[in-house]
Amino acid sequence: MAVRDLPGDPGLRPTLLRSERGPYVGTPRVRRFGRFACDPALDRLLLALQAGFGPQRWWPAETPFEVVLGAILTQNTAWSNVEKAFHGLRLVTALTPASLLLLPEPELEAAIHPSGFFRAKARKLRELSRWYLEVGGLRTLVEEPLEPLRSALLGVFGVGPETADSILCYAAGRRTAVVDVYTRRILGRHGFLSPDAPYEEVRGWLGERLVPSQAVFEEFHALCVRAGHHHCRPTAACEACPAPTPRDSLPVARKPQGPVDPRERKSESLRTDSVSHRGPRA
Repeated sequence: MAVRDLPGDPGLRPTLLRSERGPYVGTPRVRRFGRFACDPALDRLLLALQAGFGPQRWWPAETPFEVVLGAILTQNTAWSNVEKAFHGLRLVTALTPASLLLLPEPELEAAIHPSGFFRAKARKLRELSRWYLEVGGLRTLVEEPLEPLRSALLGVFGVGPETADSILCYAAGRRTAVVDVYTRRILGRHGFLSPDAPYEEVRGWLGERLVPSQAVFEEFHALCVRAGHHHCRPTAACEACPAPTPRDSLPVARKPQGPVDPRERKSESLRTDSVSHRGPRA
């Protein structure tokens, strides 16, 4: 059977959103967040980061499907290398799932060579493109129940939790927390959780505490990457950080609390698998 893109797939529609750095896929611009979390300490931390860094406007991409591709390409590399890989892909393909599947393997590998691990990533891109077409494209990613869909996505070759949540959060607009090494480090240094906490524990903890707004979930991860890339490194550079870690004592992880009362998680109108620790345009 011939390989074809899905007719009318919204995942292939160009985004209308722009920042000073170019197009991005996500929620429209939010000038100011009134509240990030129902946990007061977490809320203060994120509000301080947002006030210092400003709106991040993620994920840099021209279509939602490019977010899907970028989540694979950014594994174990800097975003500057991902941009080079996208440039190479645009020279040889239309950046749609069918065009990637039809592209000869040597050409695909050569195009994404700057992103590193190009043979493995070429296979990952093919497998993910095939799965994307089989399940029905972006409409399925947007409409299907989140947890079964996430489990199915995790079954695709090369897709781990961080990659899956990046795709679901930014391409499909689903409220799922993306957890990376920066997230763990920031939460650990501020005494919320152990920096070695398992991925699903951190994701669940955040899911109970972040305000149930898509803009919040997107901005949360973007702010963690921004703070982690510039300040919260293995050797902390707190001096210029909008939310420095207290230096008078080492943070002690607070004991896990029970589920947050849903009545406290008021909705507001707000605007491993080793995804790159630098993230998109940190």
